[in-house]
Amino acid sequence: MARIRGRNTKPELVVRRIVRQLGCRYRLHGRGLPGSPDLVLQDRLLVIFVHGCYWHRHSCSRGQSVPAVRNRFWNDKFRANIARDQRVRRKLRRMGWRVITVWECQTKPSKQPSLERRLQRLLIFS
Repeated sequence: MARIRGRNTKPELVVRRIVRQLGCRYRLHGRGLPGSPDLVLQDRLLVIFVHGCYWHRHSCSRGQSVPAVRNRFWNDKFRANIARDQRVRRKLRRMGWRVITVWECQTKPSKQPSLERRLQRLLIFS
């Protein structure tokens, strides 16, 4: 558990590279905002969260695996993570922010072209 990083992860670096290539300026880890979004694009009122599939329970295969031991503990933890993510998104939207979630599996090399198109569509035309 101690090795699990919350900032500057490989998926986050991929998203930052793409956003930078699109010519957008951003701040990192907006501490003043609910949930401390990974990227904050102030001029567009847009925040981007880069979520790990396992911890935030994405619908991909990695997000559906559950440890074999202490099942109840892990299920409670995952449910709490999902509830927290929903609360944070709701708060940000009420504050006028648009919220984008990028999943870890979407940053894999084979999926990066579609992620680039998605971010370009959201950033360039906003």
